[in-house]
Amino acid sequence: QVQLVESGGGLVQPGGSLRLSCAASGSIFSFNDMGWYRQAPGKERELVATITLGGSTNYGDSVKDRFTISSDNAKMTVYLQMNSLKSEDTAVYYCNARPGGPYSYWGQGTQVTVSS
Repeated sequence: QVQLVESGGGLVQPGGSLRLSCAASGSIFSFNDMGWYRQAPGKERELVATITLGGSTNYGDSVKDRFTISSDNAKMTVYLQMNSLKSEDTAVYYCNARPGGPYSYWGQGTQVTVSS
């Protein structure tokens, strides 16, 4: 069994920053890639950013140049640094990890609210 535990969400003013963390644990030694997705009320879940075991990254168009994903493979932890936050970034952010094959694990989600 694999568990993903997210932290770092909260309330922030427009233009502010937050850093999300997601730590993986359980019966697994590494992942092919880890990443973040988000879901706003009434909208579908969308890609925020992913990072592969080799360090290649991919970002959703709406967060490019504002968000940065990084990882610590030894700790099986992925981070999301979010800068210049906008009200439209308000959503529940979910951590995802894929070890390969058909498997895909999700965290419980952490709320990010951008509001003055």
